[in-house]
Amino acid sequence: MPEIEHVPENALFGKYELGRLLGCGAFAKVYYGRNVRTGQSVAIKVINKKRISSPNLMSNIKREISIMSRLNHPYIVKLYEVLATKSKIYFVMEFVKGGELFAKVAKGRFSEDLSRKYFQQLISAVGYCHSRGIFHRDLKPENLLLDENGNLKVSDFGLSAVTDQIRPDGLLHTLCGTPAYVAPEILTKKGYDGAKVDVWSCGVILFVLNAGYLPFNDPNLMVMYKKIYKGEFRCPKWMSSDLKRFLSRLLDTNPDTRITIHEILKDPWFKKGYKEPKFHEEYAKVEKDEAPQITSLNAFDLISFSSGLNLSGLFENSQGSVSDGERFVSRASPEKLMEKVEEVGKAERLRLKRRKEWGVELEGQNGNLGIAIDVYRLTDELAVVEAKRTVGDAQSFKETWNNKIRPALQVGGN
Repeated sequence: MPEIEHVPENALFGKYELGRLLGCGAFAKVYYGRNVRTGQSVAIKVINKKRISSPNLMSNIKREISIMSRLNHPYIVKLYEVLATKSKIYFVMEFVKGGELFAKVAKGRFSEDLSRKYFQQLISAVGYCHSRGIFHRDLKPENLLLDENGNLKVSDFGLSAVTDQIRPDGLLHTLCGTPAYVAPEILTKKGYDGAKVDVWSCGVILFVLNAGYLPFNDPNLMVMYKKIYKGEFRCPKWMSSDLKRFLSRLLDTNPDTRITIHEILKDPWFKKGYKEPKFHEEYAKVEKDEAPQITSLNAFDLISFSSGLNLSGLFENSQGSVSDGERFVSRASPEKLMEKVEEVGKAERLRLKRRKEWGVELEGQNGNLGIAIDVYRLTDELAVVEAKRTVGDAQSFKETWNNKIRPALQVGGN
């Protein structure tokens, strides 16, 4: 007689048992989980809706659900289903035992052969995404996991773009990514090709795997951006000449001449020992009606990510919200931008206090508002504007910034 299945009383939706905490972010926690019916190990990403203070973040979540449900590849973390309650969203995903590739490379650089193996798996996954009109846009070792067999798994599609976000000029315009891995054309704000941006990030990852350090790095963010913009990096002496040549094509600052995925597959360094992965039945092409079940998500209709000039996603320790601050790129001169800030400050009767050449603090008359604004020259043509709330509540900052100061800075083709 078959044993009666026992479902723990506290099982999530009567289906998943939550275990130890695997990781923690600004608005999400990832737990180890177990399907109580099958015993299968899963990872459950729990998002607290109350902590999602920005429409951008909600767009990221909706898009991540939409994208991950369309991907079925041996080197991409699989999304099984999405569940939701009034206060939380649960992503039930494949559990990847080996942890982050970042943790492994942090202990020491990889051999050229091992670097090539992981890079081949990365390109297989990225090429698959591109063929389905999906661009990751935040590829870095922290978003690459390893399974128990030492194979790579791409995760975290929160910043991904899909082809329906491409404007009539054929380019993407949302600024995002992680500073050290971001492609130079993203900094110029002229629009960019999502596939070429991913190739650049793959190049940075390959460099890190074999060198053990970043090709573009500096404690000063602006200095690092200038290095990226100019493509200034040096390969260590232990790299083979073939790998150095290959990296120079991956980290070509000109997206028009940068190597493509198709060309990567033909490169002599890349091709060594490369085998296109054979899809098991579970990774066969998913038909529409076989996509992961999206449960209780009526309030989360999947919509495209609204493009904008908020650069928050480009910077560490920022979650895309303007409640505490924002950074964006402008084509206006620093002098012109500071002039506009001072005009608004005087019009709004805010006290102005100069901090440095291109920096100012704006303070409310009754001390209920404080905003620090700094402008940095990125290149001859571009400046970065940074605004931070220093005093007062988030709502006052948001209203003053969004309705008064930010619109005034839309100058010089910004």
